[in-house]
Amino acid sequence: MKRSFLRLRVMVLSAVLSFFTIAAFPQPARNLAQILGYPADSKLLIIHADDMGLSHSVNSACIKAFESKGITCGSIMEPCPWALEINMYLKDHPEIDAGVHLTLTSEWHSYKWGGVSPSDRIPSLLDSAGYFYPDVAAVGKMAKADEAERELRAQIDRAIAMGVNPTHIDTHMGSVLANAELVKIYLHLSDQYKLPVLFPRSYLGYLPADVARELGSKIFLLDNLFMLEPAMIKGRWIDPYKKAIEAMKPGLNEIIVHLGMDNDEMKAICSGFDAYGSSWRQNDLDMVTGNEFRDLLKANNIILIGWKQVKEAMNR
Repeated sequence: MKRSFLRLRVMVLSAVLSFFTIAAFPQPARNLAQILGYPADSKLLIIHADDMGLSHSVNSACIKAFESKGITCGSIMEPCPWALEINMYLKDHPEIDAGVHLTLTSEWHSYKWGGVSPSDRIPSLLDSAGYFYPDVAAVGKMAKADEAERELRAQIDRAIAMGVNPTHIDTHMGSVLANAELVKIYLHLSDQYKLPVLFPRSYLGYLPADVARELGSKIFLLDNLFMLEPAMIKGRWIDPYKKAIEAMKPGLNEIIVHLGMDNDEMKAICSGFDAYGSSWRQNDLDMVTGNEFRDLLKANNIILIGWKQVKEAMNR
């Protein structure tokens, strides 16, 4: 089951901590808001849709959200069966902010995928049936670093070959944070492709001192990341998001949403899963395209940006 980054911080990165020393790290002389021309104390927010390419339902929902300006960016799961559809759409709409959702897991019971690379080049990433493992723990235990880098690089290269100009890279289920070597690969790909990565500033203490010092000066580090978890759902769907937005601090913030149409396709894919399932995705779609969410952002003086602006500022 998909897990939030907040939970992964405890469950996954705690294992990484034993390999690293906690570091003191610098922050940029000018923050991202100032570089983008906003006051230093601005509350910048990226509204990000995960899992583009997962299904036709997800693609349709993300396109609707982009067209209604309910989200500011999304990222593509290149190994998934419906990646071709969203890649073609993005090629024809280069103004849309889209990154690569680096994928090493395949969590659903009866809807699976393997890698972009030939299976004989990445055997440590695949189970006995030839699919990615269903959970992050298995990735951390089984993945060989060279094979993981080969596959992650292939996913970025696939998007570029399809005509997409990626604005960033992030990670499905936090899988590239599963062990120390994968984290190093993640950051190396950021440098090589000159792409910002989704990485909360609070995670710097899990990195080696020299890496943390270098990364700490990057303008793309998130000051706050929010993703809805099942335990947060107690009243109206929008309530946890409302709480997060009202508590938002100045800096670079991101809200991750999971969009989809609650239809037969999505129900079949998510069969047996309530969290991040079919109705969940419809609820997120209805929320980000609704007036109450827009009014909430406006009332709290939120400035919406995308990863494309961060990439441009990073490489300026």
